[in-house]
Amino acid sequence: MDQPQKQPVLFHVIAAALLLLMFALSGGAALRESVTIDEVAHIGAGLSYVQKLDLRLNEEHPPLAKVLTGISLALRGTQADYSHISWTASRQFFPHAFLGQWVFGEWVLEKWNDPVATLAWARLPMLLLTLALGWVIYLIACRLGGRWGGLLCLTAYVTAPVFLTFGPLVLTDVAVALFSTLALWSFGSVWQEPSRGTVVRFALCLAGALLSKFSAGLLFFAFGLFALSTRWLPVPGQPAAKEDARRWRRLRWRATWKGIFGAAAVVYAVYLVLSWNQTTDVLYLVGHGSGWTPVRRLLMPPWLYLRGILMLAVSFVRPAYILGQRYPHGTLLYFPALFVLKSAVGFLGLLLSALAVSWVRKRRGGEKETVLPPGTLVHWRVLWVALLVFAVFSVVGHFDVSYRHFTIPVVLLTLLLAPLPRMTEQLRQSGPLAERGMAAVTILLAGSCLFTAVRAYPHYFPYVNALGMGRPAYRLASDSNVDWNQALPEAKRFAERHGLKAIAIDIYGFSDPTATVPQAQLWNCQRPTAADEGQWVVVSADMILDSHNCGWLLQYPQEALAGGAMYAFHLPSPIPAAGAMGGPPLPAEQREFVGFPMDMRVMFLDLVRHPETLPAVAAGMEAQFAEEMKKRRAGGAP
Repeated sequence: MDQPQKQPVLFHVIAAALLLLMFALSGGAALRESVTIDEVAHIGAGLSYVQKLDLRLNEEHPPLAKVLTGISLALRGTQADYSHISWTASRQFFPHAFLGQWVFGEWVLEKWNDPVATLAWARLPMLLLTLALGWVIYLIACRLGGRWGGLLCLTAYVTAPVFLTFGPLVLTDVAVALFSTLALWSFGSVWQEPSRGTVVRFALCLAGALLSKFSAGLLFFAFGLFALSTRWLPVPGQPAAKEDARRWRRLRWRATWKGIFGAAAVVYAVYLVLSWNQTTDVLYLVGHGSGWTPVRRLLMPPWLYLRGILMLAVSFVRPAYILGQRYPHGTLLYFPALFVLKSAVGFLGLLLSALAVSWVRKRRGGEKETVLPPGTLVHWRVLWVALLVFAVFSVVGHFDVSYRHFTIPVVLLTLLLAPLPRMTEQLRQSGPLAERGMAAVTILLAGSCLFTAVRAYPHYFPYVNALGMGRPAYRLASDSNVDWNQALPEAKRFAERHGLKAIAIDIYGFSDPTATVPQAQLWNCQRPTAADEGQWVVVSADMILDSHNCGWLLQYPQEALAGGAMYAFHLPSPIPAAGAMGGPPLPAEQREFVGFPMDMRVMFLDLVRHPETLPAVAAGMEAQFAEEMKKRRAGGAP
């Protein structure tokens, strides 16, 4: 990224203080949480990448974020038993490695190492990556909007609940937001000045994005749309003559393609190294025998990357739950609703203020006087085009699972606040009162963001702003927007406060809850028994109305845990019969975890406790999948 103009030390100190606040809030919250669903697979996989140079686990996500975690754990001396069946039985990708990654990760976290320390060290690189993204946002915003614009954008970022929630977790979302932002900025630099340095930076940043998450491929749509826009709406420095403009674009396209090919080379090299010890048997069609081994080895990186993209495509359509409604194939409402509900009200106010000031400037003809430095106008359009691409694909894509998949649009929207302080200064032409009033509003809204972040600590997962009208989070959203299995320590503290030697827990996850809550017993709130009568039970908020059908519990005494991520209910004695008033649902009205036809949690819990059954379970799943595909082909289904 281009170096910003030198800023006074005071502004850097304030920026560092804001990032330190984020470190304390986000990191402190993460230390109080149990491992979330996807982290189980990611942590074990990342450690194996570093220790074994084998990508057999968790191929459905690129390796960069997991490798950073693996390096942290390996340097600490984290242990893993690679003679364990969860590793040896995972040579085949599906379903063996798909099942094995959860078992292997669980044993890395909870059997072979101290779970609390291992999780903390695994999350540390992710937290540092989150702070790095904040610093990048600050530097870019300073380039776009000056010192005050940089601090304003950084304040909005460090207080954003989505980044406070997911920043420290071992996931791909913050990594792809960081490197995609860098890739977009460096792409703008290439089109402004296609030098060797800008091309190299673009290639490295794009490679980082592609190695972070497969959805980074949307960057290519942003690049193409931006280039297309220059045909009808020239950017500064673009020649006016048609032939000169064509040569101008051709030169920049050549530089862009050099960067893309350079990024592809970096991605190839990383995959080649990390898969060096992985079996190449899957490419047996290329050729048999030892003589073909080098050829298969060289073909493994593109094969692994394309296979991961295929897995993403297969899982792209998911059921959605938003504003109390369930949608079997997603809904256009999903991300807009979550953006409104899970953003700090102050941030929404800042966006509206920027729109209002921009509109006032346009009415008064002030748009002719740009507030952006001349060297950033190309970058500004790149950011706008990318926001359009990522927002549209997120909304229409129907991968409606979690707000964390919207991190790139949130970052881009944050950067669009950068010119607000300078636009506010231009209001001086309308009178000092207008300028001072808008400045006061901006400061008040930024301060409210800080207040919101501190007030919501440490329970950022179920955060819903005042626009939720006081409704509990489980009535508005589900999945990691409310609970992702992180609240088990709160369930443990609840059991200890009530002196419970055993407690039934209906969790939203695959993990063994006894690793965090020793007295836990896996439970299904739809199927209580006589032994549950008069007892306290703990239920994930996701299970109340979405993944399970347990609204019947809401009429009994309850206590919110972890800010509403889980709930403790005191069951009546006796419990009404299924289908009766105040009783659990009838079998026909019951739902299973994330829409599976069976309770997958029981299967995974058995696998973790009895890993020797993994080959048989995988074989059974493979046979079931083959039978299902056979039925679909016979019925003419696509």
